[in-house]
Amino acid sequence: MQYLSFDFEITNSGESEQLVALLSDLGFEGFEETDTYLHAFIQQEKFSDTDFAGVIQLFETVAYTAATIENTNWNQQWEESFEPVVVNDFVAIRAHFHQPIKQVKYEIIITPKMSFGTGHHATTHLVIERMSSIDFEGKQVLDFGTGTGILAILAEKLGAAAVLAVDNDEWSINNATENIIQNSCTNVVIEQHNSIPVVKKYDIILANINLNVITANLDAIKLVASPGCQIIFSGFLKADEGTMKENVAARGLQYVSTHQDGNWITMEVIK
Repeated sequence: MQYLSFDFEITNSGESEQLVALLSDLGFEGFEETDTYLHAFIQQEKFSDTDFAGVIQLFETVAYTAATIENTNWNQQWEESFEPVVVNDFVAIRAHFHQPIKQVKYEIIITPKMSFGTGHHATTHLVIERMSSIDFEGKQVLDFGTGTGILAILAEKLGAAAVLAVDNDEWSINNATENIIQNSCTNVVIEQHNSIPVVKKYDIILANINLNVITANLDAIKLVASPGCQIIFSGFLKADEGTMKENVAARGLQYVSTHQDGNWITMEVIK
Protein backbone atom coordinates (compact mmCIF):
# COMPACT_ATOMS: atom_id res chain seq x y z
CA MET A 1 0.00 0.00 0.00
CA GLN A 2 1.33 3.43 -0.93
CA TYR A 3 0.60 6.75 0.72
CA LEU A 4 0.75 10.32 -0.48
CA SER A 5 2.50 12.77 1.83
CA PHE A 6 1.75 16.50 1.66
CA ASP A 7 3.87 19.12 3.42
CA PHE A 8 2.03 22.44 3.80
CA GLU A 9 3.88 25.62 4.73
CA ILE A 10 1.76 27.26 7.42
CA THR A 11 1.77 30.96 8.31
CA ASN A 12 -0.76 30.82 11.18
CA SER A 13 -2.34 28.19 13.42
CA GLY A 14 -5.84 28.95 12.15
CA GLU A 15 -4.86 27.82 8.64
CA SER A 16 -3.45 24.57 10.01
CA GLU A 17 -6.58 23.78 12.01
CA GLN A 18 -8.91 24.49 9.10
CA LEU A 19 -6.77 22.38 6.76
CA VAL A 20 -6.83 19.42 9.16
CA ALA A 21 -10.62 19.61 9.43
CA LEU A 22 -11.16 19.81 5.67
CA LEU A 23 -8.54 17.19 4.75
CA SER A 24 -9.97 14.78 7.31
CA ASP A 25 -13.25 14.96 5.40
CA LEU A 26 -11.35 13.92 2.24
CA GLY A 27 -9.94 10.77 3.85
CA PHE A 28 -6.57 12.01 5.09
CA GLU A 29 -5.62 9.73 7.99
CA GLY A 30 -2.57 11.15 9.71
CA PHE A 31 -1.33 14.61 10.57
CA GLU A 32 1.84 16.00 12.14
CA GLU A 33 2.01 19.68 13.04
CA THR A 34 4.97 21.95 13.73
CA ASP A 35 5.13 25.72 14.12
CA THR A 36 5.63 26.22 10.39
CA TYR A 37 4.49 23.00 8.64
CA LEU A 38 1.55 20.63 8.48
CA HIS A 39 2.36 17.10 7.27
CA ALA A 40 -0.69 15.19 6.04
CA PHE A 41 -1.02 11.62 4.76
CA ILE A 42 -3.61 9.75 2.70
CA GLN A 43 -3.80 6.36 0.99
CA GLN A 44 -3.06 6.87 -2.70
CA GLU A 45 -6.18 4.97 -3.76
CA LYS A 46 -8.39 7.29 -1.67
CA PHE A 47 -6.93 10.50 -3.05
CA SER A 48 -9.07 12.66 -5.37
CA ASP A 49 -7.35 15.44 -7.35
CA THR A 50 -10.67 17.24 -7.79
CA ASP A 51 -11.64 17.19 -4.11
CA PHE A 52 -8.13 18.18 -3.04
CA ALA A 53 -8.07 21.10 -5.49
CA GLY A 54 -11.42 22.27 -4.09
CA VAL A 55 -9.90 22.51 -0.60
CA ILE A 56 -6.61 24.08 -1.69
CA GLN A 57 -8.32 26.90 -3.58
CA LEU A 58 -9.69 28.07 -0.23
CA PHE A 59 -6.11 28.69 0.94
CA GLU A 60 -4.54 30.85 -1.75
CA THR A 61 -1.41 31.62 0.27
CA VAL A 62 -0.62 28.06 1.39
CA ALA A 63 2.33 26.46 -0.42
CA TYR A 64 2.82 22.69 -0.37
CA THR A 65 4.88 19.82 -1.75
CA ALA A 66 3.75 16.25 -2.33
CA ALA A 67 5.50 12.88 -2.41
CA THR A 68 4.64 9.18 -2.62
CA ILE A 69 5.88 7.03 0.26
CA GLU A 70 5.75 3.36 1.20
CA ASN A 71 3.73 2.22 4.19
CA THR A 72 6.75 0.89 6.07
CA ASN A 73 8.73 4.12 5.61
CA TRP A 74 5.80 6.13 6.91
CA ASN A 75 5.55 3.95 10.01
CA GLN A 76 9.27 4.31 10.69
CA GLN A 77 9.06 8.09 10.34
CA TRP A 78 6.04 8.19 12.65
CA GLU A 79 7.74 6.08 15.31
CA GLU A 80 10.94 8.10 15.20
CA SER A 81 9.11 11.41 15.65
CA PHE A 82 6.56 10.27 18.23
CA GLU A 83 6.83 12.01 21.59
CA PRO A 84 4.87 11.21 24.77
CA VAL A 85 1.68 13.15 25.48
CA VAL A 86 0.77 14.17 29.02
CA VAL A 87 -2.74 15.45 29.83
CA ASN A 88 -2.45 17.28 33.14
CA ASP A 89 -1.79 14.75 35.94
CA PHE A 90 -4.48 12.51 34.49
CA VAL A 91 -3.10 10.52 31.54
CA ALA A 92 0.23 9.95 29.80
CA ILE A 93 0.34 8.39 26.32
CA ARG A 94 3.68 6.96 25.30
CA ALA A 95 5.29 4.32 23.11
CA HIS A 96 6.88 1.20 24.54
CA PHE A 97 10.35 2.61 23.90
CA HIS A 98 9.73 5.62 26.18
CA GLN A 99 10.48 5.59 29.89
CA PRO A 100 7.45 5.22 32.22
CA ILE A 101 5.79 8.49 33.22
CA LYS A 102 5.06 8.31 36.91
CA GLN A 103 3.35 11.62 37.76
CA VAL A 104 -0.01 10.66 36.21
CA LYS A 105 -2.95 8.48 37.28
CA TYR A 106 -3.05 6.44 34.07
CA GLU A 107 -0.53 5.44 31.43
CA ILE A 108 -1.49 4.29 27.95
CA ILE A 109 1.15 2.59 25.83
CA ILE A 110 0.59 2.63 22.08
CA THR A 111 2.41 1.52 18.98
CA PRO A 112 2.63 4.79 17.05
CA LYS A 113 1.50 4.12 13.51
CA MET A 114 -0.72 5.85 10.99
CA SER A 115 -3.97 5.90 12.94
CA PHE A 116 -5.45 9.21 13.98
CA GLY A 117 -5.71 9.81 17.72
CA THR A 118 -2.28 9.61 19.34
CA GLY A 119 -3.28 12.32 21.81
CA HIS A 120 -1.20 15.03 20.15
CA HIS A 121 -4.14 16.66 18.42
CA ALA A 122 -6.19 19.22 20.34
CA THR A 123 -9.46 17.33 19.87
CA THR A 124 -8.15 14.10 21.39
CA HIS A 125 -6.57 16.09 24.21
CA LEU A 126 -9.91 17.82 24.87
CA VAL A 127 -11.86 14.55 24.96
CA ILE A 128 -9.39 13.03 27.42
CA GLU A 129 -9.76 16.08 29.67
CA ARG A 130 -13.55 15.75 29.64
CA MET A 131 -13.35 12.02 30.36
CA SER A 132 -11.64 12.84 33.65
CA SER A 133 -14.91 14.37 34.91
CA ILE A 134 -17.21 11.48 33.89
CA ASP A 135 -18.03 8.40 35.97
CA PHE A 136 -17.25 5.38 33.77
CA GLU A 137 -17.59 2.78 36.52
CA GLY A 138 -19.70 -0.15 35.28
CA LYS A 139 -20.85 1.75 32.18
CA GLN A 140 -21.48 0.59 28.60
CA VAL A 141 -19.35 2.75 26.29
CA LEU A 142 -19.22 3.35 22.53
CA ASP A 143 -16.05 4.83 21.02
CA PHE A 144 -17.09 5.85 17.50
CA GLY A 145 -14.08 6.53 15.27
CA THR A 146 -11.60 4.90 17.61
CA GLY A 147 -8.39 5.48 15.58
CA THR A 148 -5.56 4.23 17.80
CA GLY A 149 -8.04 3.04 20.43
CA ILE A 150 -6.71 5.26 23.23
CA LEU A 151 -10.12 6.59 24.26
CA ALA A 152 -11.48 3.03 24.47
CA ILE A 153 -8.43 1.97 26.49
CA LEU A 154 -8.87 4.91 28.84
CA ALA A 155 -12.58 4.14 29.24
CA GLU A 156 -11.70 0.63 30.48
CA LYS A 157 -9.02 2.00 32.81
CA LEU A 158 -11.70 4.33 34.23
CA GLY A 159 -13.90 1.34 35.06
CA ALA A 160 -16.16 0.80 32.03
CA ALA A 161 -17.86 -2.60 32.06
CA ALA A 162 -17.76 -2.92 28.28
CA VAL A 163 -16.46 -0.78 25.42
CA LEU A 164 -17.25 -1.12 21.71
CA ALA A 165 -14.59 0.65 19.64
CA VAL A 166 -15.63 1.26 16.01
CA ASP A 167 -13.72 2.55 12.99
CA ASN A 168 -14.19 2.28 9.22
CA ASP A 169 -10.46 2.06 8.43
CA GLU A 170 -8.79 -1.36 8.41
CA TRP A 171 -5.41 0.07 9.38
CA SER A 172 -6.94 1.78 12.42
CA ILE A 173 -8.66 -1.45 13.42
CA ASN A 174 -5.38 -3.35 13.27
CA ASN A 175 -3.48 -0.65 15.17
CA ALA A 176 -6.21 -0.28 17.81
CA THR A 177 -6.22 -4.06 18.31
CA GLU A 178 -2.46 -3.98 18.91
CA ASN A 179 -2.87 -1.19 21.43
CA ILE A 180 -5.73 -2.94 23.24
CA ILE A 181 -3.53 -6.00 23.70
CA GLN A 182 -0.52 -3.87 24.69
CA ASN A 183 -2.57 -2.32 27.50
CA SER A 184 -3.98 -5.68 28.70
CA CYS A 185 -7.58 -4.59 28.09
CA THR A 186 -10.23 -7.28 28.53
CA ASN A 187 -13.45 -5.26 28.21
CA VAL A 188 -12.85 -3.62 24.81
CA VAL A 189 -14.18 -5.06 21.54
CA ILE A 190 -12.85 -3.63 18.24
CA GLU A 191 -15.10 -3.76 15.17
CA GLN A 192 -14.86 -2.33 11.66
CA HIS A 193 -18.02 -0.50 10.53
CA ASN A 194 -18.83 2.42 8.23
CA SER A 195 -21.62 3.52 10.56
CA ILE A 196 -22.81 2.83 14.10
CA PRO A 197 -24.26 -0.68 14.56
CA VAL A 198 -27.68 -0.26 16.18
CA VAL A 199 -27.71 -3.40 18.32
CA LYS A 200 -27.46 -2.22 21.96
CA LYS A 201 -27.66 0.83 24.22
CA TYR A 202 -24.78 2.81 25.69
CA ASP A 203 -24.38 4.96 28.80
CA ILE A 204 -21.47 6.96 27.38
CA ILE A 205 -20.66 7.73 23.72
CA LEU A 206 -17.36 9.20 22.54
CA ALA A 207 -17.26 10.53 18.95
CA ASN A 208 -13.98 12.21 18.04
CA ILE A 209 -14.12 12.20 14.22
CA ASN A 210 -15.20 15.19 12.13
CA LEU A 211 -18.32 17.30 11.64
CA ASN A 212 -19.64 15.51 8.55
CA VAL A 213 -19.36 12.00 9.98
CA ILE A 214 -20.89 13.04 13.30
CA THR A 215 -23.88 14.81 11.77
CA ALA A 216 -24.46 11.91 9.34
CA ASN A 217 -24.62 9.52 12.31
CA LEU A 218 -26.58 11.62 14.81
CA ASP A 219 -29.80 9.66 14.29
CA ALA A 220 -27.97 6.39 14.98
CA ILE A 221 -26.24 7.95 18.01
CA LYS A 222 -29.63 8.91 19.43
CA LEU A 223 -30.96 5.38 18.82
CA VAL A 224 -28.11 3.68 20.70
CA ALA A 225 -28.00 6.20 23.55
CA SER A 226 -29.64 5.13 26.80
CA PRO A 227 -31.75 7.71 28.67
CA GLY A 228 -29.29 10.04 30.40
CA CYS A 229 -26.44 8.95 28.11
CA GLN A 230 -23.46 11.30 28.25
CA ILE A 231 -22.10 12.08 24.77
CA ILE A 232 -18.82 13.79 23.90
CA PHE A 233 -18.49 15.10 20.35
CA SER A 234 -15.16 16.37 19.00
CA GLY A 235 -13.15 16.76 15.81
CA PHE A 236 -14.57 20.05 14.56
CA LEU A 237 -13.87 23.77 14.74
CA LYS A 238 -15.34 26.55 16.88
CA ALA A 239 -16.89 27.91 13.68
CA ASP A 240 -19.00 24.72 13.47
CA GLU A 241 -20.43 25.05 16.99
CA GLY A 242 -23.69 26.61 15.79
CA THR A 243 -24.24 23.86 13.22
CA MET A 244 -23.63 21.18 15.85
CA LYS A 245 -26.01 22.81 18.33
CA GLU A 246 -28.75 22.97 15.67
CA ASN A 247 -28.25 19.30 14.77
CA VAL A 248 -28.21 18.24 18.41
CA ALA A 249 -31.39 20.19 19.21
CA ALA A 250 -33.15 18.77 16.13
CA ARG A 251 -32.67 15.26 17.58
CA GLY A 252 -34.03 16.22 20.97
CA LEU A 253 -30.61 15.92 22.62
CA GLN A 254 -29.69 18.32 25.44
CA TYR A 255 -26.65 20.56 24.94
CA VAL A 256 -24.51 20.81 28.09
CA SER A 257 -21.26 22.63 27.36
CA THR A 258 -18.47 23.44 24.91
CA HIS A 259 -14.74 23.28 25.66
CA GLN A 260 -12.12 24.85 23.41
CA ASP A 261 -8.42 24.48 22.59
CA GLY A 262 -7.31 26.97 19.95
CA ASN A 263 -9.96 26.81 17.21
CA TRP A 264 -10.93 23.22 18.05
CA ILE A 265 -13.85 22.34 20.32
CA THR A 266 -15.38 19.45 22.21
CA MET A 267 -19.12 19.45 22.94
CA GLU A 268 -20.90 17.61 25.76
CA VAL A 269 -24.49 16.49 25.24
CA ILE A 270 -27.00 14.40 27.22
CA LYS A 271 -29.90 12.37 25.91
